[in-house]
Amino acid sequence: MQNAKDTFYTTLRDRLATVNPARTMVVRSVTRPAVLVEENELPSDAVPVDAFRLRWTSLKVDPDGALPLVTMVCEIRYATDGSSGNGGMDRGRLLAAMDAELASALSASPRSAVKTSYSTAPPLPLNTNVFWGEVTFNPAAVAGERLERVATLEVFCYQEAGEL
Repeated sequence: MQNAKDTFYTTLRDRLATVNPARTMVVRSVTRPAVLVEENELPSDAVPVDAFRLRWTSLKVDPDGALPLVTMVCEIRYATDGSSGNGGMDRGRLLAAMDAELASALSASPRSAVKTSYSTAPPLPLNTNVFWGEVTFNPAAVAGERLERVATLEVFCYQEAGEL
């Protein structure tokens, strides 16, 4: 399942970087696309501002069939304080822009990617795909001066022999 999570993250990161190359963040002195996976980063209770944070919240394995079908739920959390030049009064517009970027990246064709093992160099394509359903945007929440949203979607893959 780690291969599926890594593949989905990499695909989403690359698509979001194409949609808006200017949306970047600095993590440990490295500038990169503003997408991170919560379980792969240092602990933080705060939603990074103007960045997308992935959180895997549930896992179900259906053992019927030639290969077990894995269903995972991914929460994508993001927030904005608005721009300082506008005194934060544009936070609704900036959140809507992030909504549009995420919707564009997740609905782009194909809605799948070849499952890849990133534990090797170079990465090794596997025999199955990772695919995902429709994204659901939860209502925006106000947290002080910050506007936050959580979007969710199901990510599917087939578990290959010997894969955890």
